[in-house]
Amino acid sequence: MKYTVVDLFSGSGGFSIGFRDTGFKIAMAIDSDPSCGKTYKFNFPSTIVLVEDIKDIDGKDIAYFISRKPDIVIGSPPCEPFTGANPKREKDPLDRLYKDPQGTLVLDFIRLVGELKPRIFVMENVPALNTSEIRESIVKEFSYIGYSQIFFNLLRAEDYGTPSRRTRLFVSNVVLKPKPTGKKVLVRDVLDDISCETDLPNNSCLYPTDRKLKRMARIVWGKALFYYQGALKRIPNYIRLDPNDLAPTVLGSSRFLHPYENRLLTVREQARLMGFPDNHVFFGDRDQQYNQVGEAVPPPLSYSIALYVRENYT
Repeated sequence: MKYTVVDLFSGSGGFSIGFRDTGFKIAMAIDSDPSCGKTYKFNFPSTIVLVEDIKDIDGKDIAYFISRKPDIVIGSPPCEPFTGANPKREKDPLDRLYKDPQGTLVLDFIRLVGELKPRIFVMENVPALNTSEIRESIVKEFSYIGYSQIFFNLLRAEDYGTPSRRTRLFVSNVVLKPKPTGKKVLVRDVLDDISCETDLPNNSCLYPTDRKLKRMARIVWGKALFYYQGALKRIPNYIRLDPNDLAPTVLGSSRFLHPYENRLLTVREQARLMGFPDNHVFFGDRDQQYNQVGEAVPPPLSYSIALYVRENYT
């Protein structure tokens, strides 16, 4: 019997890919964004996909749709309230969890876990969720619904075959210690065999204006065309990728300059930096597609987590 998985805040399906590819059944996915719902349904045609606000969903709804309670609940509540890249995040860490409307979605994840009582849950977010006040509150909230042991697993996507840097926190009722692959995948490994002429979905090129082209041409590997102010520091954007290195962290707002050409990466090229397979198609307008890529759990990392869960807890 296949173990069933429900993916909350499912986005474009990066977290689900790993569980699907390791033999789990993705029974249901829920996200409030219609473009994400369309992307997810295309790539997971046998999964029930709900485009709804999680706040309007309860555990009985999910159990009704999939005819049972799931064995595993995964999900990625929005990270914007917690990340240092957000200049407008609440000053008080607890306000990020209890006051910010998006931050309270973490509490809705916990609520649904309490209503569904899965054997295992895994919630992904940024490491800033691991600050002492927020951590203590999350442990307390899970204890209220019957989960007394909570583990804060910090994993780096680049240790598991993702060609970009990305450290993420995985809050779970089990320890997650997948074995690193031992081999770094670099930018050149995923971009050298693709160009604007490559016939792949989401691979149309967008060329800059003449004025921006002149500025782009001056940017060398590892340097950025623009900077914006985050909560803690200035954040670079439009970085010229170094083909001999890992890519920087891919965000929803991230745009990268091609290592050799004076243009932005296509959505497909950017998806490769996150480890998405080329047959995973993204829908929506171009910015929505970039956002779906940058807000995902990298599939190589989700695969390593799912494999660890399968081998150790099922």
